[in-house]
Amino acid sequence: ALEAKTPSEAISILYHVIENPASAPDALRIKEQAITNLSDLLRQENRAEELRSLLTQLRPFFALIPKAKTAKIVRGIIDDVAKIPGTSELQISLCKEVVQWTRAEKRTFLRQRVEAKLAALLMENKEYSEALNLLSGLIKEVRRLDDKLLLVDIDLLESKLHFSLRNLPKAKASLTAARTAANAIYVPPAQQGNIDLQSGILHAEEKDYKTAYSYFFEAFEAFNALEDPRAVFSLKYMLLCKIMVSQADDVASIISSKAGLQYVGPELDAMKAVADAHAKRSLKLFEIALHDFKAQLEEDPIVHRHLSSLYDTLLEQNLCRLIEPFSRVEIAHIAELIELPVDHLEKKLSQMILDKKFAGTLDQGAGCLIIFDDPKTDAIFPATLETISNIGKVVDSLYVRSAKIMA
Repeated sequence: ALEAKTPSEAISILYHVIENPASAPDALRIKEQAITNLSDLLRQENRAEELRSLLTQLRPFFALIPKAKTAKIVRGIIDDVAKIPGTSELQISLCKEVVQWTRAEKRTFLRQRVEAKLAALLMENKEYSEALNLLSGLIKEVRRLDDKLLLVDIDLLESKLHFSLRNLPKAKASLTAARTAANAIYVPPAQQGNIDLQSGILHAEEKDYKTAYSYFFEAFEAFNALEDPRAVFSLKYMLLCKIMVSQADDVASIISSKAGLQYVGPELDAMKAVADAHAKRSLKLFEIALHDFKAQLEEDPIVHRHLSSLYDTLLEQNLCRLIEPFSRVEIAHIAELIELPVDHLEKKLSQMILDKKFAGTLDQGAGCLIIFDDPKTDAIFPATLETISNIGKVVDSLYVRSAKIMA
């Protein structure tokens, strides 16, 4: 098979090896090697359906080899299917088939790991409720068995699921559980990087960008040492934290550092463009960056959420600065100054008025914004209300006393 001239020829030879009925120890060892080689070749040829049928075909062979080797082969084939693009639906159905087979064969160790993989695939497919139902039963089972390494994976996955559903308290609780389990065992560097990355995301969501930056840095160091492609995302989120704490000047120095130069590309270019726009307080440059790097900024949900709030803050600051000298001004004139469409600006101004960012009203008939003087609050009204409230309490206490005396 190794000497075959074409992949299809090698594949047919390997199939003959696997179909051979011999069951001597040497024959089984050769078959294992043949399965690994065949799986690699099918992946390279993007023949996902054949990988799926291979798993079914190998079931009689799995009865002849130890359970640990079976688990290794099954997980290896599932991982090979995952490396073929556009196979998410196939991976989900394949995992469901393997789970049914493992239940029938009572292979608990393998079933739990395939179920964890299935939950991750369902989350990627945005089938959150099904993934949570699967995980809730799996967590109870794994906690009972005290399989710490798998427990770390499941708790971390549950944290990501709750975060996707915008349930921050539960996401933090699951992450804490993952950290607790991880402290009791040796965790591979890649998994530790995953934990740090999720910690950074949750801290950033709570606007604690300095702590988030340190977690993203830890994750970046772990992934960078492993040459994992997730390193570039950790670096991207580090730059995001710098921008959010108004330290946009640091972005260029991080990108030009020895570690940053390894990952120069569209992801870092996008963050540099945002940092430049933020440093210049320019909404126009901000919008150009969002347009030019749509895939890197708007399609990344974490970056998009933070940049949306940053854009709103920047827009509000610029608008407040522009309207400050006026008592009455045309909306079209402000739109011209800020270089934004009139309808978009009207919507934003009305929102700011409702949020009491400034006192004013929109005269849409005349196309004007009328700004009121800030009403000075008179201190006598709150004091009067407080006095009346205290008198009410005194009257209530006197009524209770008199009721006791009369009784």
